[in-house]
Amino acid sequence: MTALRAATVLILISALPACTAGGLSAPSDGPYAPGAKPGAEAVDGLTVGHRLMQAGQPELALDAYTRAALQHGMSVDVLSGLGSANLALGRLGQAETLLRRAVRTDSAVPETWNNLGITLMEQGKTPEAVEVFKRAYALDDGESDAIRDNLRLALAKLQNRRYDDTQEQDYKLVRRGSGEYLIRSIP
Repeated sequence: MTALRAATVLILISALPACTAGGLSAPSDGPYAPGAKPGAEAVDGLTVGHRLMQAGQPELALDAYTRAALQHGMSVDVLSGLGSANLALGRLGQAETLLRRAVRTDSAVPETWNNLGITLMEQGKTPEAVEVFKRAYALDDGESDAIRDNLRLALAKLQNRRYDDTQEQDYKLVRRGSGEYLIRSIP
């Protein structure tokens, strides 16, 4: 009787995987992640990083670009990816350093120059950002709307920046009625 009971338990245990949501043969389009595929080649870290950036996951993209650096070295694509991910994370100093390294090469693409310009704009370095956007626009032959718009914005910001420091004005807070204040310049 014990052997029969052990055989019954063994049969029931072997049938349990068929009772799970995945079953013995889970559908490939299901909600479950695919398992490891022995002998398969890994997807390139640059490709993974680019896809993660498009998906709005810059922290994960930074990890992917770091793994890509192990495979490709610090190429212009890896530097650009690392700089762009840092820019998206708000790490402007790191982004600027990496993007400057990327644009020092002759193979830097206009998008890398554009991202450097955005980094400079965010840091308030508008005159230099204008020059960088001009370079990106020239390399792109004026085909990118985003680069053109960034150049226009930088030029407008540069023109509106004209402020004469020698003409300082003093302001006085004036009360009008109950609880309402007005700022007036003192002649």
